[in-house]
Amino acid sequence: MSTVWRVADVVDARLETPTARTIRLRIPGLHGHLAGQHVDVRLTAPDGYQAVRSYSIASASGAGLPEDELELTVEELADGEVSPYLVRGLQVGEQLEVRGPVGGWFVWRTGDEGPVQLIAGGSGVVPLMSMARAHHAAASAAPFRLLYSLRTPAAGYYREELSALAADPGAPLRVDYTYTREAPAGWPTAPARLTAATLADLVLPAQVAPTFYLCGSTPFVEAVSGWLIDAGHDPARVRTERYGGIGGAG
Repeated sequence: MSTVWRVADVVDARLETPTARTIRLRIPGLHGHLAGQHVDVRLTAPDGYQAVRSYSIASASGAGLPEDELELTVEELADGEVSPYLVRGLQVGEQLEVRGPVGGWFVWRTGDEGPVQLIAGGSGVVPLMSMARAHHAAASAAPFRLLYSLRTPAAGYYREELSALAADPGAPLRVDYTYTREAPAGWPTAPARLTAATLADLVLPAQVAPTFYLCGSTPFVEAVSGWLIDAGHDPARVRTERYGGIGGAG
């Protein structure tokens, strides 16, 4: 983990949704990262005011990018200080101050062979996507599943890539979706909030002792983690991450 602020070059950027953007950074001195880590981003205004926010890394080391590059996916918050600039204003060729990668507990390592259940609420899929990409790049035999809860189909990140990962027999990823406000045409169930019963139907059972990586808003994470423990899952295997990180959201 690096605690030093470094200047990163913005080498690419693309929209994931109308309000979310993936930004690729080249960071001098970076030598890879662990799936699930995050970096801190610092912006400095002309008057010296600084804002720091934490953003999960979406990319995976060994999955196509040079070791000194990584990608962040940032969701724009209407009242945010940092995210509107990163999504709407930042240009390829500009620079950002970054610190990290940070984190050693909410991470998946390629040597881990046990079954894994990823659970994402909205933009909480970002660090879990890093894990899914790392799992695929390593051709890992560890059983991997993702439950992705979305308000609407249009809010989903990485849809085409998730479909491709699920179809690859080399290191398959099972992906299940739930929708809370609007479902795709022909979806077998009406949109509804995730419940304990639905969760139990869509995640690996306690008998196989999966490790859970759960990321989303605080209410989502608290509800889902409670349901998992009530269903008999080992609390020590339920790892959680909430929006915001050490620098707050926005």
